[in-house]
Amino acid sequence: MLNTFAALDLHISLAAESIFHVGPIAVTNAMILGVIGSTIMLGLLFYVAGKVKNGKYNRFVGLVQWMFEGFLKSTEDIIGDKKLARKIFPLAMTIFFTVLITYWVSILPGVGSITWNGVPVFRGLPADLNFTFALAIITIVASQVYAIQRHGFFGNIGRYIKNPFKDPIGAFEGVLELIGEFSRLVALSLRLFGNAFAGEVLLLVIAVLTSYFASVVLPFFMAFELFIGFIQAYVFFVLTLIFTSLAVATHGGDHKSDESHHNTTSIDHSSADRPSQAAQLE
Repeated sequence: MLNTFAALDLHISLAAESIFHVGPIAVTNAMILGVIGSTIMLGLLFYVAGKVKNGKYNRFVGLVQWMFEGFLKSTEDIIGDKKLARKIFPLAMTIFFTVLITYWVSILPGVGSITWNGVPVFRGLPADLNFTFALAIITIVASQVYAIQRHGFFGNIGRYIKNPFKDPIGAFEGVLELIGEFSRLVALSLRLFGNAFAGEVLLLVIAVLTSYFASVVLPFFMAFELFIGFIQAYVFFVLTLIFTSLAVATHGGDHKSDESHHNTTSIDHSSADRPSQAAQLE
């Protein structure tokens, strides 16, 4: 291991690199490690589910169960509608665990140092812009689906397109909202990609600079990256909920009084619309 770090050359590529091809499909180093990380994630979750189903608990199972309960409570607080929160929670929690495990797997020793024809065999999945962009698209599309369910198809379009002659201010706000949707898509993908890519580059640079002392120095930076990975997964989780909350929020000027009463965001039909809270969290 010491010799591996000492002989490590600095190889940095912004894009994921192809390792081999399956027909016309290129299999990249990010895809390889992504499959490994996803397999580990599914194995752990199936293990926990089996233990809970059989009534057998240990500290790890208790930790995962505690996380699910805490995150569900956070989801209900952000969304403001328990029924909708339980619909969006599985997607948001799946994204959280996918980002978390694939990020953590990319910190393991050997990632970036094991090469094939000069190309690293393993690269973290969150450090691939294709993956983060796909996650962002899923998040935005999901928020639009729930918005259509809440406002109706034409009601949801009405959030972005208004008659500029009858409501010029509303039309301008609609344009800003439409721009905001695209900016959220870009921000979601680039935020995660930037942090994951920077983390891998940091570990690689530290390994090269410290040479034979890398095995002593790197664990401290790896621990820091584990913390960063959790933060990035949690941020993506929260932003998924916030964007959904903003999409389904009922605004007084958009509906008649009877419609706004019907579309309240609280499951007990209280006036618990939460756009202000979601905006603060964002």
